[in-house]
Order: sequence, then structure tokens, then C-alpha cells
Amino acid sequence: MPLSRTSISIGAAWILFWLLMVSVAVQDYLRDDGQYLWQPILWESSSMVAATILLAVQRYFARPYDYLLAQPWRWFSLQALFLPMYWILFVPLAFGARHGVYAIMGMVYEHEAWGQTFLYESVKLTVFIGLFTLALFGILSYAELLQAKLRTERANALLREADLLRLRQQMQPHFLFNALNTISSLMHTDVDKADATLIELADVLRTTLDVSESHEAPLSTELRLVRGYARVMAERYDDRVAIDWRIDDAALACSVPVMSIQPLLENIFKHTVEQRRERTHITIAAARTGASLTITLDDDTGRLIEDGKPGIGLANLRARLAMLYGEQANLTLSQLAPAGVRAQMVVPCAS
Repeated sequence: MPLSRTSISIGAAWILFWLLMVSVAVQDYLRDDGQYLWQPILWESSSMVAATILLAVQRYFARPYDYLLAQPWRWFSLQALFLPMYWILFVPLAFGARHGVYAIMGMVYEHEAWGQTFLYESVKLTVFIGLFTLALFGILSYAELLQAKLRTERANALLREADLLRLRQQMQPHFLFNALNTISSLMHTDVDKADATLIELADVLRTTLDVSESHEAPLSTELRLVRGYARVMAERYDDRVAIDWRIDDAALACSVPVMSIQPLLENIFKHTVEQRRERTHITIAAARTGASLTITLDDDTGRLIEDGKPGIGLANLRARLAMLYGEQANLTLSQLAPAGVRAQMVVPCAS
């Protein structure tokens, strides 16, 4: 099982602390004109090994109760239950190692009487373990805070994904409903044209399936869908609409939300083309400027509806833009002079 970042942080802090203790002990020993450099290293190293073993035992048995971090008094009370283990076992482990090494070196390790040694080391260990437990509490609490934040971000990402999926699913039936209405109208007037329109619709649906698992697609893919939709609607309105495509090749690789241009074009057909008998000229342009992609749809006869609520398509698109890009994207409708309406969508386009 791989070590967690928290365990690595605790281990690194523990090793650095003992390296500092060894360094201080060596300096003190040399200041007192000591002759054997290995002695202070042995003293601190034996203490480190003994304390590390006991701390590992404590963490092994206490880790399942880390959920008590949210109730500090209970967590600290649990840690305090391990203090007698240190009082009883530390001196035999650390001092036993020192006596053994000294014996190997043909020397005798001298220290205070065992009663005094146990008392002194127990008091010292209580202070030391108390300070380390405070530091451990801080590290574990911070790690738990990060984990909670990560869980929240993951939950928000899943919620955002679900919202985007809902919006996309809402958009597709709306688009299909309008296309089928177009074909239904043609069935009564021109069966051949209705058949051709069905073929165009099939191509549009095929393109939709190609990007069904994505929230974004290259502009080149999105334009396949939009051009297919434009042909479907052109069959219905015959000579009442003319579309001019002005697409910058440099913009084709930029990503856009799936089915984001189609609702803008549909809005023109619904509020302008359907309402007039004269021909409507529509210009669809896409250009990249720096790190932004600007898509513009202009018509030459429409009027901006004041105080009107946006339709499903526009409301849906605005919601998706906000979820995908936040303030980096925007969608605006403006009145052109002397007549016409401009729909402009700006989205980020990374290099």
C-alpha cells in the first residue's frame, strides 16, 4: 500500500527533528572536549529508534480513531492513554541499546540510578510526546481539511457534469422537435424536398452522435452540425433565406460547446425568417483574436424583442457557457442599424 502524503510529511518531520537533536548533542559533546564522537550519536539515535517504535505502535492502534479529530478533547484523550507505554518501555529499549553498544566497544555506559532514570525520562518523554501530539494533530487536521475540500470539489464537479448533461439533453429534443416540424410541413407541399430534408436531418443527428459524450467540440465539428441544420431550414423556407459563411481557418481548431451555434441560428429563423415574407440575409462569422474565439450571427431584417424572455435555446446556451467558462465567455444580442439583430458569442480559445 503506497504511503500517503500525510504519512510522508510526518515521517520527514520526525527524521528532521532527530537529525537536529543529534546535531545539538554532537556540538555539546565536542564543546565539553569529548573523545568519542560515536557516543552522542548513539545516545540520540537509540532514543530516536525507541521513540519511533513506540510512536509507530501508537499510530497503528490510534489511526482508526482519527475520525475523532473533529472532537479534539476525545482525540487527545485517546492519545494520552498511550503515555504509560512510553514510561514503561522507552528506558529498556533506548538504554538497553546503549549498554549493548558500549559493551561491544569494551566500555561501560554509566547513568543515574534506574529509578531516577525512569522518572527523568518519563517526564521528558511526556513533554516531548505532548508537543509532538500537538504537531500531529495540526498535520492530520490540515490533511483532513484538504481531503474534505477535495471531496467537495469532486462532488461539485459531478454536480456540474450532471447539470451540463441535463442541459444538453434538454437541447437535443428541442432541436429535433423543430426539425421534425419542418419536415412535417414539407410533406404536404413537396414530398421530394421532405425526403431530402430527412437525409439532411440524418446527417445532423449523425454528427450529434459523434459528440454525444462531450460537452465541447472543435468548431469544425460544430459547423458540420450547423451547416446541416441550415440546409434543413433552407429547404423549408426555400428562397426566403440566404446564408453567408465567413469562417476564419485559424478558428476551426478552437473548442466550443456542443450545439452552441445552432440555437443562435434557430433564433433567427424563429423570430425573423418565420415572421417575414421577404428574403433574410444571414451572415455567420467566426474569428480568433488572441486567446478568444468570437462567433457572430447577423441578420438584416430582425428586430430585437425588448423585455422578452429568452427562449429555451438561448437560456440553455447561457447556462452552459457559465458552467463551462464562467466569466471568460459571454453571449450578447444587439440591435443593428437600420435593421437586423446581432448575436455574438465569445469563448476562450487556448493556443
